[in-house]
Amino acid sequence: MPPANSIPLLPDPSQRLAARMRPAGKPVMYQRWRDLLFLHWEYPASAIQATLPDGLFVDSFGGRAYLGVVPFFMQGIRPRFLPAVPGVSDFLELNLRTYVHDRAGVPGVWFYSLDANQWLAVKIARRFFHLPYEHAAMQSSRTEDEGIHFESRRNGGGDPSARCVYEYAVGAELPLAAPGSLEFFLVERYRLYSRSPHGLRRGAVHHEPYPLRRAKLTTWDENLLRLDGFAPTGRPPDHVLHSPGVDVGIFPLERVSQIPDAEMGPAGAMPKEANSDSRSARIAPKPATPNTPTQVP
Repeated sequence: MPPANSIPLLPDPSQRLAARMRPAGKPVMYQRWRDLLFLHWEYPASAIQATLPDGLFVDSFGGRAYLGVVPFFMQGIRPRFLPAVPGVSDFLELNLRTYVHDRAGVPGVWFYSLDANQWLAVKIARRFFHLPYEHAAMQSSRTEDEGIHFESRRNGGGDPSARCVYEYAVGAELPLAAPGSLEFFLVERYRLYSRSPHGLRRGAVHHEPYPLRRAKLTTWDENLLRLDGFAPTGRPPDHVLHSPGVDVGIFPLERVSQIPDAEMGPAGAMPKEANSDSRSARIAPKPATPNTPTQVP
């Protein structure tokens, strides 16, 4: 790995493809991810970089950085050595993410929040994976035209912006994301980064490439961006995709680097540049366009 004070390496195509390979060792957990809706907004890279911990850098496609909102269904969650438990192993999740790499150029996902309606899953993920899970009241249903309605309200959030609602119809099947394409950049992510009390960590997931479909979005909001301290863009998502889902193996975290305690703050907290006192200073997104339904081209 390059020295901590060196210029970070950018991910190259071979690194992005290598991330798909199954890691050595055994998974610590198995999950099924179903009916994932991928909503992405272009966002100023400098605004995103200001929120990242030491040792992580914005990953961009053609000079463009993205924030992603992903509502989906978690099913069959279980440790390697135990069966799934009814009432515990299935729940809803909604996350806000961006895309990053470390100094060695290893690409991955940085999560700003992961809302779930299973309190035990929230506690386990916060404790063992150092991920910023939040407990939320969530519900979903099928619409009359076989679309999906997904709704979440973070617990303790009296503000109307705490309510996030998405409704969409699944469209035609698409080819698998081609390496080098924007779709590959946005969805084919097999590493996640998190921050423990002892420094930066990286986890790996393994699954088949996402099967993809078009999606026609009829109801959406940017409340999750607002909840996590980002100025809303005032426009529909720039990119919309759906996946029926994948079966996933979750692998143990590994150490990436050390972050001085004085810079980190409490475990799971945002870096100093991104705490509540500085969020209003984030760079504004590009100008709004009319609020119209969106679908992937």
